[in-house]
Amino acid sequence: MTVRPCLPWPDKRLRTVSDPVAEITDEVRQVWDDLIDTMYAMPGVGMGANQIGVLKRLIVVDATEEGNQPVRMANPEILHASVQPREHEEASPNLVGVSAKISRPRAVTVRYMDEHGATVEKDFVGLWATSVQHQIDHINGKMYFDHLSKTKRAMLIKKAQKQR
Repeated sequence: MTVRPCLPWPDKRLRTVSDPVAEITDEVRQVWDDLIDTMYAMPGVGMGANQIGVLKRLIVVDATEEGNQPVRMANPEILHASVQPREHEEASPNLVGVSAKISRPRAVTVRYMDEHGATVEKDFVGLWATSVQHQIDHINGKMYFDHLSKTKRAMLIKKAQKQR
């Protein structure tokens, strides 16, 4: 089990768009395993590779209560998003001690490369959809608080910095 340290905000790698993955290698599998171990240790329901300093388009999500069904994704992209929104309190280990209610589409269809190198299209709903969107934001160089107004975002970051 390898729990990796999460980059502290405002590390510039958190604002960097991650590079595509050409093929599934042992190195990619190891990053996924580290992401899963780190996600469960937080505890959380998803992680993007750039959160631990790996600038590859790799994410993991597991929104089960048991925390035993991780989905590994390389190069995930949202194909369709529902019109119906869902609000959820989101946070990140990269900016500890704060969270915010974020509204995102309730369901998404995502295309990604799985751990076998196959292209998969899968529907995610509820917390699964929220987590997938949150992690795709990460590997696109965005943080959840980018969905807030400028004023709310500034207040959130200031509050987190006071807690350091």
